[in-house]
Amino acid sequence: MYRTSLSPEDVAALTARLSTVERSWPVGRQPVHTCYVPAGRVIASTVADWGREALESIDPDLLPDLPDGVLDRVEAKLRREPVEDLRIDFEDGYGAPEDDVEDMDAESTAHLVSRWLADGTVPPSIGLRVKSFDTPELRERGLRTLDIFLTALEEVPPDFVITLPKVTSADQVEVFADVLDLFGGDLKFEIQVETTQSIVDSEGRLAIPRFIAAGRGKVTGLHFGTYDYTAGCGLSAAQQHLAHGACDFARHVMQVSAAGTGVRLSDGSTNVLPVGDGKQHGWDTHYRLTRRSLEHGFYQGWDLHPSQLVTRYAAVYAFYREGLEADAARLKSYVQRISGGVLDEPATAQALSAHFLRAVDCGALDPVEVQVATGLDESGLRGLVARSS
Repeated sequence: MYRTSLSPEDVAALTARLSTVERSWPVGRQPVHTCYVPAGRVIASTVADWGREALESIDPDLLPDLPDGVLDRVEAKLRREPVEDLRIDFEDGYGAPEDDVEDMDAESTAHLVSRWLADGTVPPSIGLRVKSFDTPELRERGLRTLDIFLTALEEVPPDFVITLPKVTSADQVEVFADVLDLFGGDLKFEIQVETTQSIVDSEGRLAIPRFIAAGRGKVTGLHFGTYDYTAGCGLSAAQQHLAHGACDFARHVMQVSAAGTGVRLSDGSTNVLPVGDGKQHGWDTHYRLTRRSLEHGFYQGWDLHPSQLVTRYAAVYAFYREGLEADAARLKSYVQRISGGVLDEPATAQALSAHFLRAVDCGALDPVEVQVATGLDESGLRGLVARSS
């Protein structure tokens, strides 16, 4: 029997005040993008139109070099499921029309969503962005739009989400969560991180942890706002882009603040569009920034134009397919406990399993090739994620 100096009673008394750290991993499918469409432009064929326009825009000679088979997968995706997440926009992209016009658009777009849900054509994820809480006038208008929309909505679709933009304080998040409670059900929302106050508050504290706590479990995502944030940092127009160091700082804060909370991250947009004589430059820019986001651990981003769907899926598919062999080898080694040059932790196995699930969800990889490469089917991957939590 080994001698000890500490009694079990003393240890239990000292450690009793320590709380258990509970970490959660996002569950369900995460879309690879969010397509923002001004509410006044949303019509019954919007999703199909985006897919058709994206297909018609494809010119292999102007696209970045892609791994074999990727462009074929992109074209198939655009025919099958061009938009993974549609956000009906009543904020910056929509403008400030007369009240009766916004009232009408709120009701008519809700009816469209109900129709899509009834006929099975609703995107995997859908929602709306309301006006911010910046001023009393905007708050009143945004909440009225939300009320009209939700009242007219016959049934809330799965993965329905509301976007609260330009958040500057935890109080705004708390009030918005309370408002959603008034509608009943289990409505969720995402926070747009696009103000400097949403990164560091007036007292020098990280703001996002308080935002998430104020949401009382209703916050599902943090979406970065490229242009409002860089403008708020005082950057000139030429420096307002996703690859700027100021954006990297904000995104890293988002990552460490959301880690273990189950809240997902989305990167922002680029306004360099692949149209006209600037088509190749637009595609090169969007492809490069999308790959950069993926490499930084942001698996979702904004798309503002149908032609951006081409490079969105091209970049996402190339990213997953190029990493298939190495990522699968590491995961397989972890599962089989094979000795090798890399010794991974359970958290790495969790991340790799989630990585392959995202790849299958978006169509970058097929379930069979993932199973062959890793030795795990979909249920095995999900089980490993849950076991590693």
